[in-house]
Amino acid sequence: MTHLTRVPISIDDLIRAVGGPERGGTCVFLGTVRDAPADGGVTGIEYSGYDTMADAELDRILAEAGKRWPESRIAVRHRLGLVETEEASIAIAAAAPHRTDAFDACRYVIEAVKQRLPIWKKELRADGSALWVDPHGRPAVVGPPSPPPPV
Repeated sequence: MTHLTRVPISIDDLIRAVGGPERGGTCVFLGTVRDAPADGGVTGIEYSGYDTMADAELDRILAEAGKRWPESRIAVRHRLGLVETEEASIAIAAAAPHRTDAFDACRYVIEAVKQRLPIWKKELRADGSALWVDPHGRPAVVGPPSPPPPV
């Protein structure tokens, strides 16, 4: 199953994917693109990455969470391409028999994504400039690897 999408994320689909009568707590995390006036105003973020590599890492993260919270069910979607301010770039839904496990699993997934997911972010600024940033929003030294030159 792919965890990546180039279209707006459906929260309802994620909730349906994790729900069930034995799961009394559902936690949803929604990460949206925010404007950052102090940084020159952000109008959107362009997300890019290698789909196969990113999907495989998301599979590993979800498997780890599943081992820690075996009665839970967790789903994640991450956008690629241009995501404008106030739109969701990532959504995570975690459902478990009890709310504590749902919250903990959801938090585990977003923290692991921020540390490990091979997706690059280019902030588009109000003045027309663009800046590659790391997962914490700090300027990055480089963006994604460039494709090889044509032969």
